[in-house]
Amino acid sequence: MDLSATHLHLLLNHVPTVGFFIGIGLFIVGLVFKSRDLKVAGLVTLVGISFVTIAVFVTGGSAQTKICVGTDVPGPCPDEAVSRTLIEMHEGAALIALYLIQFVGGFAWLALWQHRRLQRIPAWNVVAILLLSVLAMATVAQAASIGGEIRHPEIRVTADATEPQFARAVGLFIANTPWTFAAVETMHMLGLTLLMGVVLLIDLKVLGFMPTVPFATLDRILPWGILGYGLNALTGMLFFVAASYQYVDNPSFNWKLVFLMFAGLNTLLFTFDPGWMREGRPASAYSKTLAVTALCFWICVMFFGTMLPFIGQAF
Repeated sequence: MDLSATHLHLLLNHVPTVGFFIGIGLFIVGLVFKSRDLKVAGLVTLVGISFVTIAVFVTGGSAQTKICVGTDVPGPCPDEAVSRTLIEMHEGAALIALYLIQFVGGFAWLALWQHRRLQRIPAWNVVAILLLSVLAMATVAQAASIGGEIRHPEIRVTADATEPQFARAVGLFIANTPWTFAAVETMHMLGLTLLMGVVLLIDLKVLGFMPTVPFATLDRILPWGILGYGLNALTGMLFFVAASYQYVDNPSFNWKLVFLMFAGLNTLLFTFDPGWMREGRPASAYSKTLAVTALCFWICVMFFGTMLPFIGQAF
């Protein structure tokens, strides 16, 4: 079976819609009935959805090149039944939804961290998750509705437009403005530095190095690592929007994305693991395994990111 990026997009594109509704539904029910387990389940689901949504958006770039050849060149699609304008409108709505879902995932992870440390979630964080979730669900629904019309003129209700849509306008601005590209690249490197600095410190401590540094101190800097992850993900998607044709069939980028999601999942598991915060005692074997795999995953992310121009001939 040929499981291409387009097939993956068709397989995964319901996750941000159905999965997000499930996640926020569990969280709200947990709040109403004051159920710790339901709140945690909802938050974990929202964090997981934020990882998968990155893959959904990226594979969407591959799908659009298949149904409308030359999507980086203005003009109608070769297949008259396919609307280039709707593809761009779908991409724009999907980009906004992606960013909103990433913010929801970030606040959801922060709520999990706060719940573990404080045994409660601050009210401001609950409000932020709920408000951002409403915006995210509305934008996801819009993106799904437009996406369904792209190849189905018989149900098409969205009018074509002549001006570039949101994602295309953002991509053109970044690609054609040197200072913007440099600024985004700087933020990307800043995020990577934050992330790798925190990951390296914690993993070295878990593996038995730096015995004089308290675990509690390292636990307090864990949110800075998540902030770095968020900066990497959000700025990386700006690079993708600016020149998606360089990435959609790039094996190095695909592997970087795979290891990025594995690394994010590893961090989520690490957040719940109490075995690495036992002062005066060695970390558990499970914690040490998570530490080693975290280092391996992030090294792979950096390696395939560096190899983008060489393996996939990007840039």
